[in-house]
Amino acid sequence: MQDKTLYTVTIFSENTVGLLSQVTSVFTRRQLNIETLSVSPSALKGIHKFTITVFCDEEMIKKVVLQVDKRVDVLKSYYNTNDELIHQEIALYKLSTPDFLKIESVEGLIRKYNARILDINENSVVLEKTGHYQETQDLFEELSKSIGVLQFIRSGRVAITKSKIERLSDMLAELDKKYSEDK
Repeated sequence: MQDKTLYTVTIFSENTVGLLSQVTSVFTRRQLNIETLSVSPSALKGIHKFTITVFCDEEMIKKVVLQVDKRVDVLKSYYNTNDELIHQEIALYKLSTPDFLKIESVEGLIRKYNARILDINENSVVLEKTGHYQETQDLFEELSKSIGVLQFIRSGRVAITKSKIERLSDMLAELDKKYSEDK
C-alpha cells in the first residue's frame, strides 16, 4: 500500500432508506475497498453518523468526500487521519472453556490485554477487547496460537474528533447565522 494512508470518513445525514447504498457506491466506483463501516445516531438529534475507513491517497479521499457531499440526503462529510481522532474498535472472541482454563495464567492474559469476560459456561468463554485494530488483532493472534479461537468478530471503527464539538455543529451554526442575517 505504497503512499496510501488510512483515512476515516465521517458522514452526517438524516436516517434515510437507501443512503448507505448510495454512499458505498461512491467508494465502489472509485475502486476503493471499505475497511470498516459503522453507522449510528449522532449527538445531534435526528442526525446519523457514518464512520468509514479506507486506504487511499489524499487526492482520492478529497474526491470521494466531494462526491459523497453531492448526495441529496448527506448534510456534510469530512475526512480525518488517525492523529486527528480518538477511535476504538470492539472485538469478541469465543473460546473453548476447557482450552481457556488450560492457559497458564488466565488472569495475566486478561490483564495484559485489558480484556473482559462477557460470558462463561461449560462449553465456551466469550472475551471482549476494546482498542485499536492492532490491539484487538494481537489478542486474536495470541489466542489463535495458544488455544484456538472458535469465533471472532470485530466492529467497525467508532471515532470522534479531538475538537470540542462535532464539526457539523459549526457548519449548522454558520448556516443559522447566515439565515438570520438574510431575514
